[in-house]
Amino acid sequence: MSINFDFSGRSVLITGAAQGIGYAIASSFVEAGADVAVVDRDEDRLNEAWNHAGDKVLRLALDVVDEEAVDAAVASVEAWRGGPDVVINNAGITRDVVVWKMTADQWRAVLDVHLTGTFHFTKAAIPRMRAKGAGRIINVTSYTGMHGMVGQANYAAAKAGIIGFTKATAKEVAHFGITVNAVSPNASTAMVAAIPADKLKALTEQVPIGRFAEPSEMSSAFQFLSSDEAAYITGVVLPVDGGVAM
Repeated sequence: MSINFDFSGRSVLITGAAQGIGYAIASSFVEAGADVAVVDRDEDRLNEAWNHAGDKVLRLALDVVDEEAVDAAVASVEAWRGGPDVVINNAGITRDVVVWKMTADQWRAVLDVHLTGTFHFTKAAIPRMRAKGAGRIINVTSYTGMHGMVGQANYAAAKAGIIGFTKATAKEVAHFGITVNAVSPNASTAMVAAIPADKLKALTEQVPIGRFAEPSEMSSAFQFLSSDEAAYITGVVLPVDGGVAM
């Protein structure tokens, strides 16, 4: 990046940080001097991804759906480095199937990880941010949440819900010095890799820039929205998607 942010002395918590966009974002914050708590429910993958990181990274293996585990994780970040000053709700899964074949479990699993997980971490972080008079919360949404996608009614509902949740929460906490925004990324991840080749080719052709981004290309948007320079930006959905949402 040609623009460099300094997050020295700040603590950042990122969910879904063992791979893909979450890993790339977390890495960028470590490079920018932050103390980073990385959350993922896959403990083995989390340890493998971050065993090189030293004392700048706190590894927290938990399911974002488990409210008690989330509360304990946020408390452990506060004890470790204070804060968290920034929370990035990135954890997500897919259970793709057309709606008339979708089971209740497939519906609930996706809603729970994306939407309920975002709620749990946001709820746990706000009192600590209020006490400091400042904070940044960034939620990950999707083009699918704004426009829909065949076979992803559960995912679309979850990501649309995150947009509404972001805007409502932004209004509730703005006077505490806390901003709440969302990013809609479009990057090559494990989820994208699982898309059948013919469908992926069609999706890629819909991107005006002509490609999916590398996960690392998402980092600057998250850093900007986490920075002091973005203190007057709240309740927005920032597409970082190569123009696909135009």
